[in-house]
Order: sequence, then C-alpha cells, then structure tokens
Amino acid sequence: MIHVLQKLSARLSSLIFHNMRTLSNTVCPFSSGRRYYSLNDYCKETFGEKVYRLSLSGGMTCPNRDGTYSTLGCAFCSEGGSGDFAASASLPVSQQLSDAKMRIAAKTSCSKFIAYFQSYTNTYAPIAYLRSIYEEALQSPEIVALSIGTRSDCLGKDVLLLLSELQKKYPHKQIWIELGLQTIHNDTLQQMNTHTTVEQFDSAVDALTRIHIPVIAHVILGFPNETKEMMLQTISHVSRLPIAGIKLQLLHVLKNTELGNKYLETPFPVMERLPYCDLVIDCLELLPPNLIVHRLTGDGPRNLLLAPQWSTDKKRVLNTIHHRLKERDTWQGRLFIS
Repeated sequence: MIHVLQKLSARLSSLIFHNMRTLSNTVCPFSSGRRYYSLNDYCKETFGEKVYRLSLSGGMTCPNRDGTYSTLGCAFCSEGGSGDFAASASLPVSQQLSDAKMRIAAKTSCSKFIAYFQSYTNTYAPIAYLRSIYEEALQSPEIVALSIGTRSDCLGKDVLLLLSELQKKYPHKQIWIELGLQTIHNDTLQQMNTHTTVEQFDSAVDALTRIHIPVIAHVILGFPNETKEMMLQTISHVSRLPIAGIKLQLLHVLKNTELGNKYLETPFPVMERLPYCDLVIDCLELLPPNLIVHRLTGDGPRNLLLAPQWSTDKKRVLNTIHHRLKERDTWQGRLFIS
C-alpha cells in the first residue's frame, strides 16, 4: 500500500509540475505581483519566515591555487576566494555564526539562518575536518540549511558519502551544494583558467542528484569573449538539468586578479546596466518556473572593484530588473521548454 501511495504521489507531483509549466507559457504563474521564484519566496514557504545567509569560512584553499592545477586561481576570482564578505577562518564556526548574526541584528529580527560556506572550495579538505565544521554549523538550532560552495571536481566518493550521512543524521535541516559552472563553453573556462569543464559539472550534478542533494548552479554573465547567444545557451543547458536553484552573477573585474590585470593593461568592454538587466530577464524566461533563483546579480567589494562601477548600486539594479519585467510583461518560465 505504501509503495502504491508513493507512486501516486510522484505521479501527482509530475502532473502539477506539467500543468504549471504549461500555464507558465501563457499566464504568469506567480502571485502578488511576483514574476520569478526567489530564494526569499522559497524560504517563506518552507520555513515560514525570511531567512538570512550567514557567510562562513572553512579555512580551505582550492586545487586551482595550491599548485594541483595552478597557483593563479580562476582569472576572475579575488584573493579571498570569492568569499570577501565571509567571516575570519581563524574563528570556530560557532563563533563565526554568532558574530554574523550580531552584524545583521540591526536590520532583521529573523530567527532562522542558512550557514553558507562560501570562500574557496569548501569540500577540499580531509573528510574528518569537513565533518567537524559541517556538523558544528548544523548543530545550531537556528540553522535551517547548510549551503556549501565548491567545484565540480572536488566531490569524490568520500565527500558524497559524508553529505549523504549528514542528510540522514539531520533530516530536519537542508543541505545544498552550490556548484560553480560559470559557463558551458569550455573555451571560456580555459581562458578564465578555471581548470573545469561543463562535462565535469554535469557529472557532478548527476552524482549529487543520485543521493538527493539539491544543487545550486552558479553562472557568470558577461565574460569578455561571450555573446548574448552564448550566455543564453548556458542558461538553456542549465534549465534541462535536475538542479534546484541558480545564481546569476554579473562578471566583476577585480583588482589583483588575472582578469583585473588584463583590464588595467587594455580595458575591454564590460556590460552596461540596462543590457545586463534585460539579459537577466531573458535568462529567467528560459528557466523552469519552479527553479529557485538565489541571485540575480552580485555586489563585489567596492575596494577591489574595477568594473563595472554601476554594479555597486545593487538596489538600483534589482529595481531595474523588476521594472523591466513588468514593462515586458514577462516572467520566469515563459519560454521554458523541457
């Protein structure tokens, strides 16, 4: 009987998603003026309130920095390993969480948080160490989800086993993997010195899906050599994968990076605000309507940002995206094809 009920439930979920997808092509499926499925929407539905991300540092490095592949890192990645807003790695995780909550206490009274291991590659360490820092975060009663940023080539069988074990040990907490794709175009990845490929990403998504770990794909828009068509090809590829969420990140040209040094030597064109906002909307149209949008842009550290300077006004960027969605009368999933 249980098996039959499970099959009926799965069939019902499939029908609901099919109907939602079909409807989303002609009528906006979102309520209350919303036009995309944000992380904030998901958290309010799932946890009953707004949930804040607390950026943590696990004190790890990256195979693209320690000499395994390179010592330069990705061409766009800052010296902080894209975790410039994370806490100090010298502090215990519990202290990092406490300090992070104090920093945001003035602007929110929320009581639930996401522990976010952000900087560098957060599965690139001995398993015993990974277990200790992940569990230190998960044991906090205020933490409802653990989000782990990593590379597609740093998810060995031992890491997958650990993630599976923790998911069973903490059934009331969510564990997400934020996986760096950036682009499906391997030529671009090679130029950016990432030492990753789209094939590795797809394989990692498959492995994580098999153990029921939700994947958040990290995509960068605005690489110097990529056309609008190439960027939308990346989004179309992602839209067909069994992932749970996506982060859209504007390319930031930062000081003390390979990309920043090239920019200072010979400035190359970067995206302007309005074209970027329209491109984000084009991306949203191609994504499944039930895919959680974790980010539409980003705010790089002002003291490191070379270009584009308009990106420092994140509120204006988001307001422009919301305004243009209404002007274009469009929404996430309008052009989605499974």
